[in-house]
Amino acid sequence: MPTILRAKCIVTGDAGVGKSSICQVFHSDSSHFPKNYTMTVGVELLVKPVNIPDTRDQVELFLYDSAGKDVFSEQVTKFWEHPNLVMVVYDVTNEASFTNCVRWLERVYSVKPDVSLPGVLVANKTDLDQRRVVSPKQGKELALSKGLGYFECSAKEMQNIDTPFYYLANEFHKLYQERIQIFSSFT
Repeated sequence: MPTILRAKCIVTGDAGVGKSSICQVFHSDSSHFPKNYTMTVGVELLVKPVNIPDTRDQVELFLYDSAGKDVFSEQVTKFWEHPNLVMVVYDVTNEASFTNCVRWLERVYSVKPDVSLPGVLVANKTDLDQRRVVSPKQGKELALSKGLGYFECSAKEMQNIDTPFYYLANEFHKLYQERIQIFSSFT
């Protein structure tokens, strides 16, 4: 019998790094890239099911695409209660957006202290390689230091968008499997 799991995924990072574009491209199965920039005010919710390979299970990702402007931070964190997963996005052409990733992670972790959340660090806008200021090595090192998966993508070119989401869904499914093993050991 297939199992359907539901996971709340906080998608965060500075304004303008492409969080909404990444979420919308993933949600549309890479058929839609938003051509006009519209700043997210508060949180936008998208839901997308992900099939888990080699099982009949599915993880429904509830993507909480969060505003990146500090002016909305109090409003945004109200929606962040009980997260299961975290995605922090930065723009490879904007060093400040990379530096601020640590602050975004701290905000998410403050909502759920003492709990380890599976997460990813996503370097977006790789199509702008000639303007790149944050190297893949820097991104990988930060991700490793924070226990996150590391992925690079281009929402505009719709390249490698699905990979971080599939990684998160699989990590969430693994946690579920581990809990089943623990509970079954009690019987």
